[in-house]
Amino acid sequence: MPWFKKSKSEKSAQNKMRDDIWIKCQSCGAHIFKEDFNNNHKVCPKCNWHGKMTAYERIGLTLDSGTFKEINESLSPADPLSFVDAKGSYQEKVANAKSKTLLNESIVTGTGKIDGIDVAIGVMDFRFLGGSLGSGTGEKILLAANYACENHIPYIVFSASGGARMHEGILSLMQMAKTCAAVARLDEKKIPYISVLTDPTTGGVSASYAMVGDLNLAEPGALVGFAGRRVIEQTIKQKLPDDFQTSEFVQQHGFIDMVIHRRDMKSTLHKILSYYNR
Repeated sequence: MPWFKKSKSEKSAQNKMRDDIWIKCQSCGAHIFKEDFNNNHKVCPKCNWHGKMTAYERIGLTLDSGTFKEINESLSPADPLSFVDAKGSYQEKVANAKSKTLLNESIVTGTGKIDGIDVAIGVMDFRFLGGSLGSGTGEKILLAANYACENHIPYIVFSASGGARMHEGILSLMQMAKTCAAVARLDEKKIPYISVLTDPTTGGVSASYAMVGDLNLAEPGALVGFAGRRVIEQTIKQKLPDDFQTSEFVQQHGFIDMVIHRRDMKSTLHKILSYYNR
């Protein structure tokens, strides 16, 4: 028996220090200095696994410095059903999400520039109730699309979502049609709408505005699909390929136009927008 044992508090402090310094890649398992990981835009330098970004981190990476202006920041979820489940009320979940993320909804919308080109932008944040699509989310997407329509500027949406928000019932599902109608108005005015799918983009989001872009782009290795892998396997009674529902697999089957590394996303968007602006 060892003559010296660390107390629980000492072990906890040591683990916290380790977590502050290192991050473990969820793909290859490599241990990476957290500072190096963050400086590499949260991409593993060994296997190129793309970690999740917050909405504001992605905005900072995509738009020219100092050009972002947020719109409709105060919009937040409603609770039309007074929803309660075994884990608590919807209102409590929303309050916790707001406290954790300092956001009012699962998407941040605004305007800015990409290498000098004016754009409207929406960026989903998975930390807010799994990036779920609620009535507030859909309303913000609609209003940003309306702004793009009125000012005749391209609209870009980065999706990161587990799907429609069950706490709002049919009002959540209605956002699928509402957001697609907003995109259709952009199409009528020949205004570019570019959809960027990040990990994950699933459920009602993948079945609506995320897949109807003039161009659908995605980050490498992103989970893109509607129903979950296990549900599909149980339904069709077949084993699915290992790379099923990755962005690369979805691209091979014609649903995504390009898979773009995070470091190249801004320059790729600029090239696309430059073509539209000719």
